[in-house]
Amino acid sequence: MNHADHVRLLRDGVHAPDGTWADLGSGHGAFTLGLAELLGAQGHIYSVDRSASALQVQQRAMRERFPHIMVDYRVADFTHRLDLPRLDGVIMANALHFVREKEPVLHLIQSYLKEGGRLVLVEYNTDRGNRWVPYPLSYPTWERVAQAAGLVRTRLLHSVPSSFLGQFYSACSEKRREG
Repeated sequence: MNHADHVRLLRDGVHAPDGTWADLGSGHGAFTLGLAELLGAQGHIYSVDRSASALQVQQRAMRERFPHIMVDYRVADFTHRLDLPRLDGVIMANALHFVREKEPVLHLIQSYLKEGGRLVLVEYNTDRGNRWVPYPLSYPTWERVAQAAGLVRTRLLHSVPSSFLGQFYSACSEKRREG
């Protein structure tokens, strides 16, 4: 995949050219860069990963390509409570497949979202894992998991071929609005 693929996978889930978003499990930042392109100069991103060195690589790339985007880098594990403001959205690209018990993590993530906030997921479209991708979830499985976690309006956004495990997909779900 390249940058254009990253942007395409996210585009229909990022609903405004600004806002406050988090990239959880951001790694070296390929999807953080895609999010930065979509949010524009008024956007604010919280990039969270357990690897300080991955975040340093990401920070250099972000300064080179999107120097006007405000990014807060956090060395942290997204499966534990984070100190984040209310978010317009969260992206999780190739991160949720490391979590065996997804529902508690999804409830935690929803606690960061504003009403109607979006969770954009990018995953391998398979339910069969391996040692590198231990707990993937196909899109039909994501629909069930999202619904069980209380997310609404789940929809498939895009897919792209992958030489590893066949295909990536992106999906968008929303935090239920109260009332």
